[in-house]
Amino acid sequence: MNTKRVLVAYGSKHGATAGIADEIGRTLRDDGFDADVRPADAVTDVSGYDGVVLGGALYAGRWNGKARRCARRNAEQLRGRPLWLFSSGPVDSSAEQHDIPPVPGVARRMRQLDAREHITFGGALTADNPGFLARAMVRRGKGGDFRDPARIREWAHHIGAELDPAR
Repeated sequence: MNTKRVLVAYGSKHGATAGIADEIGRTLRDDGFDADVRPADAVTDVSGYDGVVLGGALYAGRWNGKARRCARRNAEQLRGRPLWLFSSGPVDSSAEQHDIPPVPGVARRMRQLDAREHITFGGALTADNPGFLARAMVRRGKGGDFRDPARIREWAHHIGAELDPAR
């Protein structure tokens, strides 16, 4: 049996989105896929992959620039293979309570790249995040880690089932 290769690329500023990508990659590997998790700015060729998952952190309603540039740089190759997109960002429980549609820029990329699906996961804002604004938000009780590992794994299993229905 030919093991399917999946790229999980991410644009992360402070590590929360990287953690989501790592969880997706680990779950896909547990499901028997060859999953490669890489920062989006290190991705220059996706032709060797059977499927791609591309995620980016949301800041002020925009996807992380590294994820945007990765999508643009690899657009031709991404259009020709199964592609899933994810965003991370809400630092509250809203992503767990209801589906959050992609922000306009990500929705546009979905159409341009013929992506199969998009999901928004909760993000994380902790005292370890650099920057005055982040620390001020945490001091005012607006922080926390709202990533849901079970939900992330469930979505990764879903991707695996779409990539290889025989599994």
